[in-house]
Amino acid sequence: MAARPVSYYWCGEVIRSRSVSDIVLSGTVDVPAPPARLTADWKRDISLRLNLEPGDVEALPLPRARARWPGYGQCVQAVSGWMRTLGLQEVLAASDVALMACRGAKYHHDAEHYGGMAFCNLFLSEDRGLDLHFPVTGHRIHLTRGTVVIFDTGQPHAVIERRSSGFHAADFSGDRDCIQIFLTWELPIENVNVGHALGIAFDLDPTTSLLLDDEQVWLNGVRATVCPASGRWSQAD
Repeated sequence: MAARPVSYYWCGEVIRSRSVSDIVLSGTVDVPAPPARLTADWKRDISLRLNLEPGDVEALPLPRARARWPGYGQCVQAVSGWMRTLGLQEVLAASDVALMACRGAKYHHDAEHYGGMAFCNLFLSEDRGLDLHFPVTGHRIHLTRGTVVIFDTGQPHAVIERRSSGFHAADFSGDRDCIQIFLTWELPIENVNVGHALGIAFDLDPTTSLLLDDEQVWLNGVRATVCPASGRWSQAD
């Protein structure tokens, strides 16, 4: 059996270890298109402030957006209702949320900063011919308005061209409209329902946990990183 990655993450003042889930939960919910004046505001912000390069993922100001977004509550209700069908009642209301923009996304994992979390993403843009790809698990999810996904932050993923097998910056260059806007919630991995839904096993390597002072993912006994073009695991420098 192939070696499985282990995520080491902060739990209060100590580092714990856990498995990295291969489970990706996805669906489509009915959410209204953001109003034109709000999408125009996002475009200005992306152009003037974020300056997104191919593969970049950056935050947009959510409080300002909510003030001009009558359908925000419908988005939250739709995701919350979908999560209830998965046995994840009441998790969303207690979770931090952010508004994000990406011009594609290079392969990466997020467990060096969010190892104690799973992500729940709701995509708000129309279909731009892009997929959310998890190369290790084989999941490939078409991104359209209302696409919702829950996944382990330690699982490598990217936003790539639908016809592509990897991330290529040239696919996101020029004047092509390839920006994806999405809401992302941080779901505590130690929440009993979240851990159960993703099949997380805890405290796999307490000895190594005692030696670490930051969040990491290890594979085959060494710290691991992800190739930004292919999503393959490799040994960190």
